[in-house]
Amino acid sequence: MIQVGARTLTLEDFAEILFNGEKVELNASAVEKVDASHQFLKNFSSHKLIYGINTGFGPMAQYKVSENNVLQLQYNLIRSHSSGSGNLMSARLGLAVMVARLNSLVQGYSGIHPELVELLKELINKNVVPCIYEHGGVGASGDLVQLAHLALGLIGEGEVIYEDKVQPTAGVFKKLGIKPLSIYIREGISVINGTSAMTGIGMLNIIQAKKLLQWSIMLSAMTNEIMEAYDDHFSYELNIVKHHKGQNHIAYLFREILNESKMIRSRSEHLYNPDNIKHDVFEDKVQEYYSLRCVTQVLGPVYDTICNTEKIVVDELNSVNDNPVVDVANHNIFHGGNFHGDYVALEMDKLKTAITKLSMLSERQLNYLLNDKLNQKFPPFVNLGVLGFNFGMQGMQFTATSTVAENQTLSFPMYVHSIPNNNDNQDIVSMGCNAALIAKKVIDNSFEVIAIQAVTIMQAIDYLECVPRLSPNTQAIYKEVRKIFPKFIEDQPRYKEMEKVKNYFEKAAPVIILSAATASQNGTAVKS
Repeated sequence: MIQVGARTLTLEDFAEILFNGEKVELNASAVEKVDASHQFLKNFSSHKLIYGINTGFGPMAQYKVSENNVLQLQYNLIRSHSSGSGNLMSARLGLAVMVARLNSLVQGYSGIHPELVELLKELINKNVVPCIYEHGGVGASGDLVQLAHLALGLIGEGEVIYEDKVQPTAGVFKKLGIKPLSIYIREGISVINGTSAMTGIGMLNIIQAKKLLQWSIMLSAMTNEIMEAYDDHFSYELNIVKHHKGQNHIAYLFREILNESKMIRSRSEHLYNPDNIKHDVFEDKVQEYYSLRCVTQVLGPVYDTICNTEKIVVDELNSVNDNPVVDVANHNIFHGGNFHGDYVALEMDKLKTAITKLSMLSERQLNYLLNDKLNQKFPPFVNLGVLGFNFGMQGMQFTATSTVAENQTLSFPMYVHSIPNNNDNQDIVSMGCNAALIAKKVIDNSFEVIAIQAVTIMQAIDYLECVPRLSPNTQAIYKEVRKIFPKFIEDQPRYKEMEKVKNYFEKAAPVIILSAATASQNGTAVKS
């Protein structure tokens, strides 16, 4: 059970809820704070003009709303802004949005009735997810349209995803005995005025980007291994003189993955030995191609970017991001723009750019293995059949190349693509939800690319018949992937098997067995 409101909600907490079905509970003190905020707002707002309580919204805030209509005002806001279009977000994405919104509201600065956070908790735990559409939010005043669809579900209207089906909300609520949300003061604007859609999607993106990076490291190490690369480019001594945490972490993982490999070569033994350098021309390259030799320098920045993005987005997850802020401690209400999504938008653009580079590295390593003129080791397209008659990985390469090209186009930043709207009230916006959704697309695409790379590596290993010479770590990955995608010689449609490899990669990062020395230093072996 994950307690919400007692402490900072972490990426690991988020992953437990989204992927392992962990339930949430509300911290009692946090609920008391929510109620205190509600009671303060109820008393404070009497005979005052307060935005979003007795005024219109946005550029319509100059119009006062009569006391008889203030509750209906909240319903009008929710219904009018439930105007999304495009693809329906998956149940997991919708759940991520709900958890993010709950965690913001439970901070106790929104003036909402505790019924709202209790209802969100109940829906999360019963896996009832309001239908939210991808298109609509501009990321300032928050993710208005996406969160309006969340609010529409909370008041018992629209549709929800329940038991893997889209169903009318009213019917599901009746079946489960769920009471729709009542409006007390400002529950409508409190739900929709925030960054929780982009933040929830962003959290999911970070979880998946971490898995993707670990697989990229593993497959890059395996590519070096089957090419019998030299070990110095991932050595401690080479990398430590470059003062970047990510680069040194990648190098460390390379050394752990390839520990006990019988294929990786020592430069000292092969090229610093006078007996081995009697020729004027060497068939072996003295230095490997950059896609093999510069992995620590290419994936290091990806690692650092993911770490920084995690910090920023987790901070946003645990922040108060609606408007106005109801501050009980200072006996005041503060108007401003905490709903503005620039922090998340910029991080999502950074993340998708980094992941695009990761997919480009994967594609270059793939091309290297498929091009016999480059690797001088494998048949064209790692074809285990009859050359000219069979085609090996030739068809799959097209898919990888096409998908990486799409990533490159998608990497144009949303952060600098503000378009004024809302009668120019929102004259500079973040486009944060768009940024998060496009980053998700880039991450999803990249899983497709590395799945193709992985199968190519497996075919190459079978061509070399080198499984006994692999490190224990890479042997384990070979065996796991081969359970999903067996060795093939004859040409058959492979897209369903490829989908299984991608799904396998998306579920979990590879386990890396630490060397005895490292395990002893750390006290135990750990997952990468």
